[in-house]
Amino acid sequence: MGGGASVGMKVVVGFIFFLFKSSAAEPRVVTPFPTPKITDLPQFGGDHKENLYWGTYRPHLYLGIRARTPKSLIAGLMWIVVKDNKYQLRHVCKHEDELSTYGWTKHNGRDYGHQLLVDNGITLTTEFIKSKEDGSGYGGDWAVRITVQIDKSKWNEEFGKGGNLFFYLADESGNVLNLSRENLNIHEDSLLASGSRQDIQDWQLHLKSMDDLEMHYSGFHTPHFHNLSDIVEENLASQIQKHARLQLSDSLDDSPNVLVFQIIGGFSFITDIILISATNSESSRVEERLSSLTGTSLSNQLKYNEQAFDEKFEKVFNLAEKVVSESIIVGKAAVGNLLGGIGYFYGQSEIALSRISNLGEHINYISYWPAELYTAVPSRPSFPRGFLWDEGFHQLIIWRWDIHISLDIIGHWLDLMNVDGWIPREQILGAEARSRVPEEYVPQHPTDGNPPTLFLALSDIINALKNNELTAKDKTDIYQFLERAFVRLEAWFQWFNTTQSGKQMSSYYWHGRDNKTILELNPKTLSCGLDDYPRASHPSADERHVDLRCWMLLAADSMHSIGELLDKETKSGKNYGSTAKLLSDVELLNQMHFDDAYAAYFDFGNHTEKVQLKWEEIETGPNHTTHQLVRDVLEEPVLRFVPHIGYVSLFPFMEKIIPSESWILEKQLELISNRSLFWTDYGLRSLAETSSLYMKFNTEHEAPYWRGQIWINMNYRILSALHHYSKENGPYQEKAKTIYEELRSNLVRNIVHNYQQTGYLWEQFDQNNGEGKGSHPFTGWTSLVILIMAEAYI
Repeated sequence: MGGGASVGMKVVVGFIFFLFKSSAAEPRVVTPFPTPKITDLPQFGGDHKENLYWGTYRPHLYLGIRARTPKSLIAGLMWIVVKDNKYQLRHVCKHEDELSTYGWTKHNGRDYGHQLLVDNGITLTTEFIKSKEDGSGYGGDWAVRITVQIDKSKWNEEFGKGGNLFFYLADESGNVLNLSRENLNIHEDSLLASGSRQDIQDWQLHLKSMDDLEMHYSGFHTPHFHNLSDIVEENLASQIQKHARLQLSDSLDDSPNVLVFQIIGGFSFITDIILISATNSESSRVEERLSSLTGTSLSNQLKYNEQAFDEKFEKVFNLAEKVVSESIIVGKAAVGNLLGGIGYFYGQSEIALSRISNLGEHINYISYWPAELYTAVPSRPSFPRGFLWDEGFHQLIIWRWDIHISLDIIGHWLDLMNVDGWIPREQILGAEARSRVPEEYVPQHPTDGNPPTLFLALSDIINALKNNELTAKDKTDIYQFLERAFVRLEAWFQWFNTTQSGKQMSSYYWHGRDNKTILELNPKTLSCGLDDYPRASHPSADERHVDLRCWMLLAADSMHSIGELLDKETKSGKNYGSTAKLLSDVELLNQMHFDDAYAAYFDFGNHTEKVQLKWEEIETGPNHTTHQLVRDVLEEPVLRFVPHIGYVSLFPFMEKIIPSESWILEKQLELISNRSLFWTDYGLRSLAETSSLYMKFNTEHEAPYWRGQIWINMNYRILSALHHYSKENGPYQEKAKTIYEELRSNLVRNIVHNYQQTGYLWEQFDQNNGEGKGSHPFTGWTSLVILIMAEAYI
């Protein structure tokens, strides 16, 4: 379709946009899509909503608990280690903390999780559980068991004779938290604090332990919750300076809305911390509920939930006969930390104005409407927020585990759509999320898209429907979801189809590239998700991006399938089937993107290979220059194919467009298995060694990112296509099967090896030695290793 979309489609688009004109007082870009929210469906209310109310929804913390409500009662854990002969407070997940390992090894996404943290001689186990019993308030009660074990051989006793934990509660609504008493003695009374809120009514926080613990506290009043580590550190520093002791001050601000409890134990201790809701009701049964969430009763519940997780894991992924036991442990950690990393965020995105408005140069952005987002996150230390293109890959796993959590997450994302059908690609909602993001990445550009990967998950779910793999209730809920979502999915498709279309019929290009930069070797294409992957050297409207064309085929095909399910496909102007047919036309695809000389698919654009970075003196002000690396173009660009073999070259293969009998399929298989191009013993590299930009820095400080390293999401999609062609009759069936089996084995072996060696799943892997690189733990799309193990493909 693209620039030459059918007249019917154009009319529909124009009609939709005419209907959705917003008032002049409210810029279109921050006008919500004017249909009922998907998350207001009955299936996301009632028991479902209450069951998911509490959770480990603060993924940027080593342990953080909150409710799915904008202003929640929040809880978190801090602890102290001694490193380089200094006290260091842990709270926010950070690479520089250099923990040996951490992450949820098991988590069911609802009411149970088990996490292991190993940090400079201290091993912490945190176990989370929820309980809904007679008498409890909305969302029920929750408990955390913290087990501390310290290696004495690695511990300097000058810094204390055991562990120092800090557990806190804070009320984002500003409600006062009441300390139970000034002399905290848990063996006399387990009550630590109490308070009241509209959602859960009166509540109590208790601590129980069989071990000999010393307790201290501090209470603070603050409107800010993203810097609680700083507040605790300042209190401790003051106490060390005044009294030479590492203890909280045992004091309270007026009307405290944060209470921090210091728990000092020996080299080994266990403590249970419990929140009991609705303690004011006549039938509250506080003591019984408290007893059920502590001691032996809690141990039994945790053991039961762990066993239930293991049983469900095997039922869903069926790995027992497919991989060895060491791989299964890694698979559980991948799924556990993906589910345990689901977060809840509330706030307003910042939308860049530079390309949409003339409201004055001094205003750089405008605020989106206040919105909530329930989402998985790619990486707890580096990317603990929502990323649109990552989320579709996350949901390939999550829907198989819990279809209702998955639909809830997809619904939240689609509810972020504006009147034009655009969804901001990166969600930075609230002060906690904002505090972790470099300033230049905060504003979202409404001209820029992101791969519509939610269609990957929706297509997968629809296939499961067609194959009768779901229960009757699940089917009903999915149909209701799709009925409500259809108009938003249409608008999303049309946004891409109109704003990202190219000059030629059925061509597309990613908007948002900087055509004025003098600093970047090859201007980045952040909107495509592949960041610094080589595109045309000189961005222009003449570009044709083969990956976006394939994403549009996926979207059109998905819309066609959904339309057929809902009996909407035959309605005038909504024939997504014909659009999918056009985009899957191999002859047309080859005319636009296939280079006979290389026998490969390429982008097209205004391009020259003669570009380099060189040092120059740049004027930065009157009588002032600086030595800087700048872009030097040695020849004029021309309109041509962009001759870089890499992941983008394989998108038609990934989308399974190439006929199984075509000689082009054989050429694709040869590219994949060529060691100078894609093939390594650890997975397929993102860019061929033969590329002029292979592993090249894009600026002085921007190291290569998608210029050679191995990424699991793309390897998963390539494996999916190899698996498909290995089942299709044709002359290259056996070759596809051989390559599939070896690539699958290499990927699983290397990911498992890295986990065993380092304690982590990684963002990407080195193409030369398989070593994990980038952020860790990265249990976003690297968790797809579980589907690779299970041979569950889209």
